[in-house]
Amino acid sequence: MTDISKAGTFTLGDRMVKRMGYGAMQLAGPGVFGPPKDHDGALAVLRAAVASGVNHIDTSDFYGPHVTNQIIREALHPYPDDLVIVTKISARRDEKGGWIPAMSKEELTQAVHDNLRNLGLDVLEIVNLRSMLNPHHPVEGSLEAPLTVLADLQRQGLVRHIGLSNVTATQVADGRRICDIVCVQNLYNLAHRDDDALIDELAAAGTAYVPFFPLGGFTPLQSTALSDVARGLGVTPMQVALAWLLQRSPNILLIPGTSSVGHLQENLDVAEIALPPEVLSTLDGIGRAV
Repeated sequence: MTDISKAGTFTLGDRMVKRMGYGAMQLAGPGVFGPPKDHDGALAVLRAAVASGVNHIDTSDFYGPHVTNQIIREALHPYPDDLVIVTKISARRDEKGGWIPAMSKEELTQAVHDNLRNLGLDVLEIVNLRSMLNPHHPVEGSLEAPLTVLADLQRQGLVRHIGLSNVTATQVADGRRICDIVCVQNLYNLAHRDDDALIDELAAAGTAYVPFFPLGGFTPLQSTALSDVARGLGVTPMQVALAWLLQRSPNILLIPGTSSVGHLQENLDVAEIALPPEVLSTLDGIGRAV
């Protein structure tokens, strides 16, 4: 069995988690909407992840909606003492599966209670407020109103820690004046490195950074170069991309998602991949490719 502890650990809130985690988004149906085609397979993936040592699972009640959290509860409740489940709020789904901003006080409060109920928890360990000022990428704008609502829910004892997602460095700094921010979850990978400076700032502050879409937005040129590197190492492009993220900064926590036990194992194997300096140099060049 792969020893995922070789990837190291980092503090998430006030808990120490392994840097190889699991993202549950793909456990819902196509388009992250409706039930999965293979319900038993979804349960098996979650149980295999935890059995392999994963103690950080990322989810949201708007995956499905409700589906993913209910599967997590069915598979893992009562939860292992060391398991940290991180969820996110501020969106809802329409009847066709579209993503709609849900950042009012009433919607955010309802979302916290939905997560609590569907996960079977009395308190949520970490809740990320996902900016929906633009659903597709970070844009500047005040998050004071929704973050104040979430901070109030924290004071009520429903939420232990708060993070931010799809945000700018300015929004992180502004958010810290309202409450402690224990993690940031943004799009970041070899091809999209807008958060380089933010990652370094967060690392210095001891704050976790959780990248999503580790292969999102690659140009054909970049994808070809990545595949060439992977072929030379005898691994997959996805494994190279994840290994690069692990070596990029010690505060980066990975949450690759899958609905397949076999693919889960491929992802976890990344914990034992050490990229040599010459490969890292080549990969950094991919990030700069036009």
